[in-house]
Amino acid sequence: MSLGPDDLQAVALSLKVAATATAATLPVALLTALALARGRFWGRSLLDAAAHLPLVLPPVATGYALLLLFGHNGPLGRLLAPMGIVFAFRWTGAALAAGVMAFPLMVRPMRLAIEAIDRDVDEAGRTLGAGPLVRFFRLTVPLAAPGVAAGAVMGFAKALGEFGATITFVAAIPGETLTVPAAIYQATQSPGDEGHAIALCAISAALAVAAVIGSDLISRRIAARRA
Repeated sequence: MSLGPDDLQAVALSLKVAATATAATLPVALLTALALARGRFWGRSLLDAAAHLPLVLPPVATGYALLLLFGHNGPLGRLLAPMGIVFAFRWTGAALAAGVMAFPLMVRPMRLAIEAIDRDVDEAGRTLGAGPLVRFFRLTVPLAAPGVAAGAVMGFAKALGEFGATITFVAAIPGETLTVPAAIYQATQSPGDEGHAIALCAISAALAVAAVIGSDLISRRIAARRA
């Protein structure tokens, strides 16, 4: 059940991918949650369905769609390549896949937190002359902070464990895209390597539990400060 340098590299890469995916996805998830919670516009149901699509689609299908769009021959891949932005078979692609898969889990708690805010608070800010951006950053975000924190941590935990979309989009290249879930899968396919797989599973479980506990502690601290 010992771990080698390649395993530690996979753990470091998983943390890097999960952190990048969470940081890049958080602003988009927050704006989407705001639009779903407060918006009244045509196409809101379509936006809601699109936001939850990665949650109901098979991860392999999501990864294949990313490969078709951002692959070397994909429309977005060809557009971004001259600018030096490449996702296919790179760790950045692993972060993109993880962010897409974590997106619905980030939007949900944020949306619920925003919907729980009394609309009279926003109306009072508007009456006092505060613009939309001021009300968003000074009222909505602080009041919805527990939901935002919970969404960020749940997204991070999901990104840590993402496998299906990632391996379909960027494969499992050691040192580049081989994350802990991919390393676990490879270990399970090697006869006599059960101990190695168990050790990696233990690390993955420990990281996930730490993320959930961290989410609870952050939410409690924010609630205590508000009180």
